[in-house]
Amino acid sequence: MDNLTHSLVGALIGQAGLKKKTGLAMPALIIGANLPDVDAACFFWLDGVEHLGFRRGITHGPPAMVLLPLILAGLLWGFDRWQARRGTRPERRLPVSFKWLFLLSFIACLTHPALDWLNVYGIRLLEPFSSRWFYGDTLFIIDVWLWALMGFATWFSLRREKRGGEWMKPARWAIAVALAYIGFNGGITYLAETSKGTMAVPYPIVAIGSPPPLAFWVRERIIQTDDGRWYSTSWTGKDIGYGYKAPDAVLCRMPENAAEQSSGAAAFLLWSRTPFAEMAEDGSVILRDARFYQPLSEDRFSVALPDVQCEELPAP
Repeated sequence: MDNLTHSLVGALIGQAGLKKKTGLAMPALIIGANLPDVDAACFFWLDGVEHLGFRRGITHGPPAMVLLPLILAGLLWGFDRWQARRGTRPERRLPVSFKWLFLLSFIACLTHPALDWLNVYGIRLLEPFSSRWFYGDTLFIIDVWLWALMGFATWFSLRREKRGGEWMKPARWAIAVALAYIGFNGGITYLAETSKGTMAVPYPIVAIGSPPPLAFWVRERIIQTDDGRWYSTSWTGKDIGYGYKAPDAVLCRMPENAAEQSSGAAAFLLWSRTPFAEMAEDGSVILRDARFYQPLSEDRFSVALPDVQCEELPAP
């Protein structure tokens, strides 16, 4: 999910009481909650869509969940010692425990893949042991309702703490409400993917309940039938007119050697959960993903194969 959400989770679990365990606990929790996204640095050396095959992988897997907290704890511990030698260490800072810095950084890092798993973009939880993607299909990548809940709770907890009141309970209640909200959204997705409308002809071989922004109670249902076509409807079965239903879109057979065309195509197909091929204006092929589709346009979730001619799919 977005980094504001990750940061708020780190701050909220700190305000729930964990920040009292050691000095520099809040930096460990907030930075740790964002640390797996260090893989965003790949934008400096990867071109086009090649980042799709790298992001949410190696820095989100089991070895990283141990190594990243260890590095962060070491840096924070060293920073505290450096300040002490210079005589600039704040007097009100609690004593710094390396053990607690590591444990808090570890907890914070674990919240990151847990949140990333919740959306349709997915995450490779087992890298480098397996490149399999996992998907929760529960929340949109940016959830403003979680922003509001966690942001207000963090502010209210800090305000109470400053005034000498009970400040941990508001954070703990907010965590409980956030977990209930996530569970409720998981139930909505389950209904969208298993409702009677999903079982209608043409019978799907894949059904995905994709949460939209803002309207958390709605799901875009993305289904694939045995002819390879993807369809998009609301979870009640009503056509909502997304790209692969658009009359101007011409679908192509997926080229057998598509991944061999370029490093971008290989990365795209490694990442793609719902791939399909569309005809470009010159008759060549564009690879797209049904989760993130803008019809007849170039976008950051598509790859052009200019040397591959489209072989049109027959009408359904």
